[in-house]
Amino acid sequence: MYFCIMLKLQYQQQLLECGTDEAGRGCLAGPVTAAAVILPKHFKHEWLNDSKQLSKTKREQLEPLIKQEAISYGIAHVMMAEIDEINILNASILAMHRAIEQLQPQPEFIAVDGNKFKAYKNIMHQCVIKGDGKYLNIAAASVLAKTARDAYMLNIGQQHPEYAWQQNMGYPTKSHRDAIRQFGVTDYHRKSFKLLPEQLSLDF
Repeated sequence: MYFCIMLKLQYQQQLLECGTDEAGRGCLAGPVTAAAVILPKHFKHEWLNDSKQLSKTKREQLEPLIKQEAISYGIAHVMMAEIDEINILNASILAMHRAIEQLQPQPEFIAVDGNKFKAYKNIMHQCVIKGDGKYLNIAAASVLAKTARDAYMLNIGQQHPEYAWQQNMGYPTKSHRDAIRQFGVTDYHRKSFKLLPEQLSLDF
């Protein structure tokens, strides 16, 4: 029998808090995408958890509910050229900053999934390792980031069906790397990443 452990709403209780998370950090192609979410005090949902623990169907059912119930939410992509220019860690943090920037009202406290962040304006923040499995606002951000990024990958996958992005979402699967060997790279690939294990040089 499956028992659901309810996540806490947020990290602290005194200040208006957003949760933020990113998706696609380890991918070979496509953007890194972040979301930021401010949830109302009464918000509860027994399914809501780290997006990686949820089925595609549950993520897609949660997405409109989160958007409808949230006090505010923001979603931002950082594209491949910018990832290559500033590196994936900085791009992930930049995507979070851009998502937070969209929030109205602006938060007074930021709960961040992971262990790395740069201060956004002068707003207090707390990094929480595996925070998307501990706090509902971070989990909500993980769902919105994942569904937005998946939608982007499905769209560009129609242009390049040979890479099977509809299945692998740009992650380094065997089939994705086999396609890179056979067809080379696209403008959607991250040129600064090791696209093939035996990579010496690729024709960009």
